[in-house]
Amino acid sequence: MIPILTIISMQFGMLLGGSIVTEAIFSISGVGRLMLEAINMRDYPIIQGGVLFISIAFCLVNLTADILYAFVDPRIHVK
Repeated sequence: MIPILTIISMQFGMLLGGSIVTEAIFSISGVGRLMLEAINMRDYPIIQGGVLFISIAFCLVNLTADILYAFVDPRIHVK
């Protein structure tokens, strides 16, 4: 169960990174499209905010996965 949890948490990062390409190809409005338009218009505050949002979301998913490791396998604990 732990390898599955690890793969799911790491795939979330690829999902966030791929959102820019997916939203641009399929003309879907979202964070990826906002980031792409901000890059084209050189709107640095929006780019910084988008990168910060994606980074925090990725860190929170990884933190949640680390916490769930202890629930999935009780042998894992903090020393």
